[in-house]
Amino acid sequence: MYIKEIECSLNPFEIFNIFKEYNEVIFLDSGRDFESLGRYSFIGLNPYKTFMYKDDICNINGKTFKGDCFKELDKIFLEDKIENKTDFPFIGGAMGYFSYNLLKNIEEINEIAVEDVVIPECYFNFYDNIIIFDNLKRKCTITALGKLCDEMRSIDNIEQLINNGKKVKKKDFSMLQYNVDDFKSNFGKDEYIEAVSKVREYIRNGDIYITNLTQRFQKEIEKDAFEIYEKLRTINPAPFASYMNLNDFKILSSSPERFLSVKEGIVETRPIKGTRPRGGNDEEDFKFKTELLESEKDKSELLMIVDLERNDLSKVCEKNSVKVTELFKLEEYSTVFHLVSTVIGKLKNECSSIDLIKATFPGGSITGAPKIRSMEIIDEIEKVKRNIYTGAIGYLGLDGNVDLNIAIRTIFIKDNKAYFGVGGGITFESNEEMEYEETIDKAKALMRALS
Repeated sequence: MYIKEIECSLNPFEIFNIFKEYNEVIFLDSGRDFESLGRYSFIGLNPYKTFMYKDDICNINGKTFKGDCFKELDKIFLEDKIENKTDFPFIGGAMGYFSYNLLKNIEEINEIAVEDVVIPECYFNFYDNIIIFDNLKRKCTITALGKLCDEMRSIDNIEQLINNGKKVKKKDFSMLQYNVDDFKSNFGKDEYIEAVSKVREYIRNGDIYITNLTQRFQKEIEKDAFEIYEKLRTINPAPFASYMNLNDFKILSSSPERFLSVKEGIVETRPIKGTRPRGGNDEEDFKFKTELLESEKDKSELLMIVDLERNDLSKVCEKNSVKVTELFKLEEYSTVFHLVSTVIGKLKNECSSIDLIKATFPGGSITGAPKIRSMEIIDEIEKVKRNIYTGAIGYLGLDGNVDLNIAIRTIFIKDNKAYFGVGGGITFESNEEMEYEETIDKAKALMRALS
C-alpha cells in the first residue's frame, strides 16, 4: 500500500467535480463540524471489487451465488485485511450502503409493504484508490492498494488530474422556492394524521413505546443528479453527507446522524430524537431551541432510543464498557434543531465490525422500541418499502474501522424519479397535526434542492 500527501488548492467538492462521472464513484462529503464529526471527506476511485446483495443472492464482480450478506462481507474483510499506521480513520476498503430492507435478513418480519422501486439491499465497492481530504487542516492525501495497477502510477495519475482541476464558483441557492403540492406522497395529510393515531393506539395497547413513522415523497425530475446534490449540500450542509453514482441509480444524502463508527475497537452511535424548525430570526430560533430543550416528550423519546442503543451495543461490546457520554445535546442545522445523544462501547475481541453492524441494524432512532414490533408496525402502515431511506451509508475499512450514517435527508434517484422519506418518532403524547408538520420541516431542504 502507498500513501502520498499532495499540494492542493481545491476543496473536496471541487476535487469530486473532476471525478463525478467516473464509474461507481462515491463521495463521502463532510460539510460541517470540521473540528469533530466532519473532519474528513473521502472519494473512492477505481473499484477492484463490487459486492451486491439482494434476496439471499450475493454478487461479487458479476459472479452470483446464494449466501448470507454479512458472512460474505466478513470473508472479504478477512481476506483483504490491511494495517493502518496513520492517523486517518479510513485509508482503504469499501464504500457503499446497507438498505433498510436488509432488516429481513436479521429479524423475522412478516412483510406487507410493497417494494415499488428495486435496488440491491446491500451495495459496497472496494476501491483501489481513496482521496482523503482533511477539512480541518485543508490537506489532501491519496492512497493506493495496488490492486488494479502500480500504486505510484495510479497516485501520480490522480494527482495530475487534481492539479489540472478548476475552482468552482459558489452558487447562491438561498432564494430557491418549493411547493409541497409538486411532490407526491404515499400518504395524504389526513392519511398521515390517521396513521399517527393508529400508532398511538398500538402504544395504548402495549405493543410499543415509540415508533418512527415515515411518509415518502416522489417527484419526476429532469435536472442532473449532481446539480441537485450541489444545491442540497449548499442548502443543508451536514457531517455525514454523500453522493453515490452507482449502476443505474444515484443516492444523494445530507444526513446529520451517525449510525455507527468504529475506530481501533471503540464504538460510537449518535441517535437523534427531537426536532424543531428553524425560525425566521434569532428571536424565533431562541424560542424553538428553548422549547426543544425543555420538552419532556422529546427528551423521553431520546431516552427510550438511548436505552435501545445501549442494549444493542451490549450484545457485541465488552461488559461494562457501554456508556452514555452525551444525553441531550442540541445541534443546529439549516432548517431544523435536533436533540442528540452519544453512546460508546468497546467492541469484544471476538466480534468484527460486521458483527456489530448486524447486531444493531437498523438504527433504533428510525425504528422504535421494542425494535422488532416497531418494524412490523412500520411495514404494515407505511405501504411501501423504505429502501435506502433509514438504512446506512458510509465506509467499511479493511483495518476494521467503520463510519456509517443513518440515511435520512437522503434522495434516491432512478429512472428520472426522485424519492425521499421524512418521519419522526411517535409516542402516546404525540399531537397528530404537529407530527405531520415535523415531517414537512424535515423535507424543506430536500424539496428546495429538487425544485
